[in-house]
Amino acid sequence: MLKHLYKTIRYSLLSPIPESRKSKRIKDRIRKIRYVIFGRLPMLGRKISYGETYKAHDRRSREGFFEKYCQGKGLDVGYAGDSIVKTAQGWDFEHGDAQYLNGLEDESFDFVYSSHLLEHVPNCELALTNWWRVLKPGGYLLLYLPHRDLYEKKKNLPSRFNDDHEHFFLPEEDELPDTIGLLPLIERVLGNTEVIYCRTCDEGYINLGDDQPSQGEYSIELVARKQN
Repeated sequence: MLKHLYKTIRYSLLSPIPESRKSKRIKDRIRKIRYVIFGRLPMLGRKISYGETYKAHDRRSREGFFEKYCQGKGLDVGYAGDSIVKTAQGWDFEHGDAQYLNGLEDESFDFVYSSHLLEHVPNCELALTNWWRVLKPGGYLLLYLPHRDLYEKKKNLPSRFNDDHEHFFLPEEDELPDTIGLLPLIERVLGNTEVIYCRTCDEGYINLGDDQPSQGEYSIELVARKQN
C-alpha cells in the first residue's frame, strides 16, 4: 500500500505533462490532479472516451482476439478511460510520459496494448523500447495505429485532422521523413520478437472525401510476441 502511494505521488502527481500534448498546460495540470486522485469515479474522475478501441471491439470479439492476446495482467497505454479489457491497467498523460512508463517494473505485464498513440509521441523507438521493457517474456505487444492512406489521405505532415500527429504510418514501408513502416520499425527496435501478424483493418470503412475524416476502421493492427 505504501509502495503504491509512493509511486502514485512520485510518478503520477509530480511527473511533468508529456511534451507530446499541445493542449493548454494549466488545464491539463488540473485534469491530471483530478484524474490521479479520483481515478474513474463518475463525475469526479476521468470520463470514458470511446474511440478506436471501442470501434474495433465487435470485430475483435468475433476473431477471438481477447481470448488469444488479452489474458492475464494487461497495460493499456493511452487508454483515455476505455481500456481494451476491463481488467487492464490504464496509462494516460496523468500517469506520466508514455515514452518512459516511469514507475512500472520490467517484465510485469502479460500484454501491452496501445491504440492511436504512437503517432503522437516524438520518439517512437524510445516508446516501443519501454513498452517492450515492461512486457513479460511470452507476452504480447498489441499496436493499433491510423493507416496513412485510410486516415490521413496524404503523404506528408501535417495531419489534416490532428495537429498532435508527429508521424504517419504504413504497415510495411518506410516513406521517410514523415511515414514510418510499422514492421520495419519493429524489426529495427525490438529484439527477440515473433510478429504474429500486421494487417490493415478497414471494417465499415467509408471515405467521405480527402478533406473529411473517414468512418469505420482505418487502422493498422499488429500483434507481436516477446519470445522467451
